[in-house]
Amino acid sequence: MKKIVLIITTAMLVSCSMSQNTKENDVPSNVVAAFNKQFPNATEIKWEKEGRNYEAKFEINEGEYGALFDAQSNLIETEVEIATNQFPVGVLEYLNVNYKGKKIDDAAQITDAKGNMTYEAEIEGLVILFDNDGKFTKSKRDR
Repeated sequence: MKKIVLIITTAMLVSCSMSQNTKENDVPSNVVAAFNKQFPNATEIKWEKEGRNYEAKFEINEGEYGALFDAQSNLIETEVEIATNQFPVGVLEYLNVNYKGKKIDDAAQITDAKGNMTYEAEIEGLVILFDNDGKFTKSKRDR
């Protein structure tokens, strides 16, 4: 019984540490400064710690965004929520075949630090990723 309790407790601690809501005061000042320089018009800013990185979720002109920074204040990627009709045709075709009748909960365009774009669709807690051309790359369970 002790082993089961220990395993459950350990699993809960690991899952909680994967992505944690973080107060801005707990985010390194260099990361906050880099964020403020990159996104001076951001509002409704909420921070999360993702492993060793920091993610800001925010709004600009009522659009929803995310920006992931490492602890040295390097921007890793940005994410912008999009309408599903903004997906490349290949994404829509794939979703219509493989998830017919399922509601797309979230749609996003992700741009990494090198300018490479990918797309993300979330359906029932499953994150489905596509390359810039709309070709399926992988899927994973949302955290």
